[in-house]
Amino acid sequence: MLRNGNSFWSAMPPVTKNLIIINVIIWIAMIVLPASTTGKILDIGGLHYWKGNDFHVAQLFTYMFMHDTGSIAHLFFNMFTLFMFGITLERVLGGPRYLFYYITCGVGAAIIQEFTWMLTAENMAIKILSNAYGVGFPEMADAINRVDMGFTVGSVGESLQTFYNHYLVTIGASGAIYGVLLAFGMLFPNRPLYLMFIPIPIKAKWMVIGYGIIELGLGISSATDGIAHFAHLGGMIFGVLLILYWKHQGVIRRNDFY
Repeated sequence: MLRNGNSFWSAMPPVTKNLIIINVIIWIAMIVLPASTTGKILDIGGLHYWKGNDFHVAQLFTYMFMHDTGSIAHLFFNMFTLFMFGITLERVLGGPRYLFYYITCGVGAAIIQEFTWMLTAENMAIKILSNAYGVGFPEMADAINRVDMGFTVGSVGESLQTFYNHYLVTIGASGAIYGVLLAFGMLFPNRPLYLMFIPIPIKAKWMVIGYGIIELGLGISSATDGIAHFAHLGGMIFGVLLILYWKHQGVIRRNDFY
């Protein structure tokens, strides 16, 4: 029970509170602003493939504060998870270290997503453009290879840039949020958690491992759901490395806060 008349909102630690506020404000702004302006915001702040003309390094940071405006689900579930687990983590790690952790996981997720695109984008482009131009896969692969080598091959170069700039774009705080989940599972491994519609408690460590396995499976299966599953894994990978480093340095002195 809160004392001294403090509301629950005012008692929320500042980093978690301000992260939620920033994400909500940007989401609302992208809804109320004209579509042309929203498109420019997405072009500037969304994470683009590094070979695209619209990419710049700052997107490794800015993308994690933008969410899908087609529905509230993307924003709601990310912010709800941040609210549920971020408050505890901020109080345990302290505001500055918690913010550093959150941003590191988000940037790490972006790096892993870029690496994933490096491995998959060319084949995706070849399939789409070969159908659009009515040519075979080998011919389009050769044309794209010549573009990458600096040669101009008709309009293939422009079409390739259009593909990079408009099809390979990621937004959302999910990578950082998965890092938050990972940290909670490592610091409070035996804390019982409940999933909706499942009345049986699950220890945090098993839930986090389960999420990781699911994301890995969906990523490997090349799911076409428009979700950056490997970015989620990237947030968890950078999170576990940072938590292990802090444990090694003695910043985190107990293996089980529960």
